[in-house]
Amino acid sequence: MTLLFLAMAQPQGGGQGGGGIGAFLPMILIIVVLYFLLLRPQAKKQKEHQRMLEALNKGDKIVTTGGIHGTILKVNENDKTIVVKVADDLKLTLDRGAIARKKSPIE
Repeated sequence: MTLLFLAMAQPQGGGQGGGGIGAFLPMILIIVVLYFLLLRPQAKKQKEHQRMLEALNKGDKIVTTGGIHGTILKVNENDKTIVVKVADDLKLTLDRGAIARKKSPIE
């Protein structure tokens, strides 16, 4: 009985095969959707973070990727580091890339 259903499901010879752009249209649509849902927002977020890092100035309150909160004391443009005051007697020199976000004045 099962063989009968399989035999009926097989296309007969001489049928038209899909060709041309119609065969690639679903793949193209998937790539376009992935671009707009995943790749483009990620690139936009990365550019925004890079602009924030470039705009950091002395006195800005920041949070590092490790969760350390501090205030910027000095920005070294030539070696891309930042000196951050964490406590009264504690200053850290960090790479700019280690800054996760700039704290808002409300925080």
